[in-house]
Parts: sequence; C-alpha cells; structure tokens
Amino acid sequence: WSPGLAISSTKGSLFFFFFFSSSCSSAEVLPNGNWRLGVHIADVTHFVKPDTPIDREAAERCTTVYLVEKRTDMFPGLLTTDLCSLVSKVDRNTFSVLWEMTPEGEILNTEFHKAVIHSNAALSYAEAQARIDDPNDHSEMTEGIRRLNKIAKIIRKKRMDAGALELASQEVRFELDKETADPTDVAEYTSRETNKLVEEFMLLANCSVAEKILDVFPMYSVLRRHPPPKEDACKQLQKLLSKQGFNDFKYASNKELADSLNGLNTKDPFFNKLVRMMTCRCMNQAIYFCTGEVERKEYFHYGLAMPLYTHFTSPIRRYADVLVHRLLAASLGLCSIPEQLHSRPRIHDQCEVINTKHRNAQWSGRASVDLHTYLFFNKKGPTVCDAVVTRCRNGGVQ
Repeated sequence: WSPGLAISSTKGSLFFFFFFSSSCSSAEVLPNGNWRLGVHIADVTHFVKPDTPIDREAAERCTTVYLVEKRTDMFPGLLTTDLCSLVSKVDRNTFSVLWEMTPEGEILNTEFHKAVIHSNAALSYAEAQARIDDPNDHSEMTEGIRRLNKIAKIIRKKRMDAGALELASQEVRFELDKETADPTDVAEYTSRETNKLVEEFMLLANCSVAEKILDVFPMYSVLRRHPPPKEDACKQLQKLLSKQGFNDFKYASNKELADSLNGLNTKDPFFNKLVRMMTCRCMNQAIYFCTGEVERKEYFHYGLAMPLYTHFTSPIRRYADVLVHRLLAASLGLCSIPEQLHSRPRIHDQCEVINTKHRNAQWSGRASVDLHTYLFFNKKGPTVCDAVVTRCRNGGVQ
C-alpha cells in the first residue's frame, strides 16, 4: 500500500494519476484553454454488492486498521492488492469525478462517471517531487506535474482563506528489522508538495460528491461533519499562551483560530508547530451522520472550512466510502438505492458503528506507535535531547 504517481496518455492528451493504490488524479488541457481535472477512485462497489457476505463483514469491520508492523484489511487481499489496486499498465474500473476548471482554479462544471483508466508509469511522491524541483527537467510529463501542482496550490489557498485549519501531529515512521519486526530507526514523517497536491484533489472530490448525493437524497445521505473544538481545552491553551506573551489567541470561529495560529510568529521555528499540535488536542472528533437526523447548520466541517463534506476517496479501507459510492451511483441513475440506505434508523446505526470502529482504529494505531517508540529507546538506551515542557503534573512534566 504505497502512495505514488502514475502517468498515462490517451489520444494525445497527457494524464497524471496520483494514487494511493485505490485513488488517483488526472489533468488534461482542453482546446478552450481550461483544464479538465479528474479524481478516479477504485470502483469497489462493482465487486462488492449490498448485503452479500463480504459486504456484511466489511460493514462490521468498517475500516482498515494500520499498526506499525502490520495492517488488518477491511476487504480481502484479492480486492485490496489486485482487482481494486490502480497499478500501472492495467485497465482498472473507477468511479470518477471530473471538473472543467479555469487555470485560476474556478470550477465551471462537475461530472461523475463510471470509467476505466490505464496508466503507463508510476512515480513515488519523492520521485514526483524531484521532477518538480529539477530545473533542468522540462519534459512534457514534468511540466504537466508542475501545472497540476500550481492548480492544487490555488485550491489550497482558497481553503485557507476560508478558514481551514493547518494543524500538526506527531507523525513518525519506523524502520523495522525484516526478521524480528523490531524497530531499528525512527524518524519524523516527511510531507512534500506532492502530498499536498493529492490531498487537495481528494478533498475537492469528497466535497463535490457530498453536494451531489445531498441534492438527490437530502434525508438519506451519509456525510461527515466536524463540530467546533472543546471550549474548556481552548481556554486552557489561550491561558497558557497568554503567559508566554501571546494575548491575541482567539477561537470564536475556524477563521479566527486559523488567523491566530498564523499570527504566532517567533524566532523559534518549533514554537508554531508545537502550538498547532496542542490545538489539535483541543479538537472534537469528526463524525459520520445521516443527513435526515441533523439540522443543516450542523453539517459544517470546522477543520476543513467546508459547508458539506463526505468520504468518497478510500472505499478499499473505509466502509463509509462504500455507502457513499452506492448513494452516488443511485443519484446518477446507474442503480437503485440499496435497502441499507432506505431507512434512517438503519443508516444511523451503521454510522454509529463506523464512528466507533474508526475511533478504535485511531487509538490502536497510536498505541502501536507508542509501543514501538518504547521498544526502540529501550534497546537504544538513555538518550539526551532538547524538549519543551508544556504542562507540570503532580508526578512529573509533559
């Protein structure tokens, strides 16, 4: 399960596919000078029909669980590593979102299609970034990646201007011994421009699909909302920052909070990241819900600054995306809406299970990181490093 970039061309138009095994993006210059941008997601529901044994098992698991040394898939390996894996040089079924967009990032038209894609090459994020950064590389493929990256930056700026939050987390990656699976090295996860490029197109696809399914099924859609942060936790962080001389930390809205975080300019490059990490701990969990049970004003996704949002882009590893694929197909008249999405109580119950399993998977992943961090330093021995004390407790410091 490795992210990367796949390239294919058809009838003289160059396509760029950035993919997470089950999802990718494409770009094409139209004769009128606009762009046709696409997000292509593995068509899992082509193989997994409602209320079949494999579907019932996935509805119980709800998510793929990622630990440091292994993962437990929601679907069998035949689907996750073969039939629904968007590998190069192989035709693959997808559910695609296509936008006609100006070079300035204005969306003129949105379409949804069942499709087949065929990629001719694959690049990792690092390889794609190396092409962007190489001043001597002016190949058609590289220039296309740069144009696509430029569009992604425009879309991202619009989100940030609307109040989207850019928080931080303590993501690390481990090198494991091939025989014992013991950690041999640990390092901070590196994020590149190409990571953000993929992220922007995935977010845009999720938003567009949310608008479509809600328009057709206003009472039975599955969306994802993010409530405002915890008031008490924000007050504590505000009080802590005021003691450091920062008295303009505000959080009445996501835009106000984003501006406050961006305004924390210090000579310490780690300080702003640290505050963003602490702000992340003030956040409430985003949750899946049935639209017929929640007032429209509560649909808002606080962190992304989006009025409507859902998950469509990872049906291999999230069951919520499977439900959304079925809703989207029904909204386009490609199939009838399945029985599991006919009843609000049934959708409510399934969303509750999804939320619980998603939360448990997050906790399991974090516990796995903590365990392997302990194993690494327990074997390495005492280590001296710089640290920032964020809180004093009765039995020690944090």
